[in-house]
This record gives sequence, structure tokens and C-alpha cells, in this order.
Amino acid sequence: MSAFFDCIVIGGGVNGGSIAYNLAKRGKHVLLVEKDRLVSKASNAAAGMLAAGGEFEEVGPLFELARRSRSMFPRIAEELKELSHIDIELINKGMFKIAMTDEEVLEYSRVLEFQHKEGEEISWISPNELMIQESKLSSDIKGALYLPQDGHVSAPELALGYLKSAAKLGATIKEFVEVTSLIIEGGMTKGVVTSEGPFYSDQVILAGGAWSAKVLEQSSKRIETYPVKGECFSVTTHLPLITKTIFSHGCYLVPKKGGRIIVGATEKPNTFSQSVSIKGISTLMERAIRILPSLEEAEWEKSWAGIRPQTSDGLPYLGEHPEYQDLFIATGHYRNGILLAPITGEIIANLIEGRQEIIDLSPFKIDRHFVESTEKRETTWS
Repeated sequence: MSAFFDCIVIGGGVNGGSIAYNLAKRGKHVLLVEKDRLVSKASNAAAGMLAAGGEFEEVGPLFELARRSRSMFPRIAEELKELSHIDIELINKGMFKIAMTDEEVLEYSRVLEFQHKEGEEISWISPNELMIQESKLSSDIKGALYLPQDGHVSAPELALGYLKSAAKLGATIKEFVEVTSLIIEGGMTKGVVTSEGPFYSDQVILAGGAWSAKVLEQSSKRIETYPVKGECFSVTTHLPLITKTIFSHGCYLVPKKGGRIIVGATEKPNTFSQSVSIKGISTLMERAIRILPSLEEAEWEKSWAGIRPQTSDGLPYLGEHPEYQDLFIATGHYRNGILLAPITGEIIANLIEGRQEIIDLSPFKIDRHFVESTEKRETTWS
């Protein structure tokens, strides 16, 4: 096999897959390497919510990015199914962002106002109206924002769909190949050194999620990211308990096919441990049963944890490394990796081709808060 490629993508999750797919679709000779099995980290753990309206409570660059990415999913679902025969299970039944307190009712009225001004489809649903639509929800709920455009997908199927579609278009995909260092010559990125030896390319794209910063350890400056563990569990029922995603502070419930419901997610920063704790799951259970009392009669399926990549300002990194030419970075998506995957792949492919980008990428620039590589953050690995 040739060791020379147009582009090398580091990371076999949903964003690495989206980038590889977009590049292969444009005729690039692409290599994607993943140090573990494909789709084995955050992309496999995510519930797949497309919460462009539900996640954001004020105007900002990430809100605009999320809305544009959300609008791309119907087309992406068709493309990936045609190429890979994988159904990403796109469901567009909307989301209820519920208010459990009077303070949340007031807070959501402000969200309603700002999203209306931004042209988002959103409305307030009274408790009585909510019970008509979702009769199993708790009578303690004081109302909800209805976000009809916020659907969900199967996160693992989306990631696999991207990766297999990229392979169908000619990309080379390699699992269990770890990048140990970058090949830098005169400030220009020329490839990567891996556990299988060196591979060379015109551009390298780092999309390794929470593990991305480790690849940049040789740089005099490093990106400021840290891992955040999220624990989830799932249950099954014979009859569906809810028809739409239920989103609240500290807990969400996502209905999947076959009577399955995913409940998430806890947040524990600065750890790469994927262990599941009794404390985390019991806290989620209490919150979920308060929202949906009949959930306590559901059949337990399983629990798991995923590691999300977070940044100090909550915005992802999207762009070219200012120190190393032809090194592009796409990481720090935190809870929105699935939602932002379509736009991430398109942005990186546009940057590599030198195309004019209609989105202002300055809020996502790589050097907005670089830290010296000698500075350490306390992180738990076990």
C-alpha cells in the first residue's frame, strides 16, 4: 500500500468520518487512522440528539453553526444510506424542553424571545397541552418549550455511515493504528508517524476528540481541551412511553426504535475513565423518574460512559494550526459532536481546498487561547 496520500485524518469517530467522507467526495486520496476500533469512544456513547434549539439559550456563534448543521441532516441521511446502506435513523418529531420550576419558566420565556427573533421555530406549551401530547409525563412539569426542528439520530450509525461511505468513495480506513508523532519539516506538516510506520500527505487533519491534544504534545503550544465523562443508561418497554425527546436541566430522555429509551447524561470533568458509577446512574434515575414516573416499571437494558472533548470557552476548534502549516484541527465539540458533524466535515474540506467560507470561523480559531505545552492539567486516566 502507498504511504502517500492527499490527506490523513486522525480519529475514527463521527467528525473524523465526516471529514474523510467530505474529502473523498471531492476526489481526495484519504487515509483515516484510529488508535482503537472505529466508533468506540464518544460517537458510540452519544444519544444522538440534534438539539440546536434545545442546547442554546443565547445568541452566539455556536448556535448559528448548530442550526446550519442540523439543516444538513435530511440530505446526509439520504447520501449515507445510498452509499453505505446504513440507516442513521433520523427522527424529526421535535423536542420538549421542560420546565420543572418557576425559575425555569421565566428563563425559558427569554429563550423563546431570542430564538423567535433569530427565526427559530419554537413555542410555549402549557402543562395541560403537554399532557395531551405526552400523557406519561409528570404532572409536576410546569410547561415546556416545543422545538419542532430538534430531532435525533443513531449516533453510532451516523459515524459508521460516514466511515463506510468514505471507504466506498476510495478512502483507506485503518483501525488500531496509533499516531505517535507528526512529521514536521520547516514548519510544514508532511505526514504522521504511526505504530505501523510513517505515512505522508499534503494535509493532516486532527479529529481525535478528547485525545486530540496528546497528538500535539510535540508542539511548543497546545490546544486547551479537557475530557468530560458522561454516563448514560437505557431501558426498554413494550409500549412507547414518550414520542418526542424530553430535555431538561441535568437529564434527557430520547425515544429510540423498539421501545428503547436512552437516559443521560452525567458530567465529570478531567477523567478519561469510562467506568460507570452507582452515584452517576442513581442520580440520573432519580431525575428521569421525576420527569417520567412510569419509567420505573421499564426493563433495564444497559449503562455506559463516553468521554467528550471540552474547551475552556465551550467552543470547538475548527481551523488550521497557526504554527504548523497544513495541519488542521477539528475537536472540542463537547456535547454537540453528533449535531455538528455535517458542518464540521464541510468546513474542514472547504479550508483544505481554499474555498471561501460563508461562516465566520474566527470564534473557533485554534490559537484563541493557546497554552504552553509545559503547563499541565490534572487528569485522571484510570
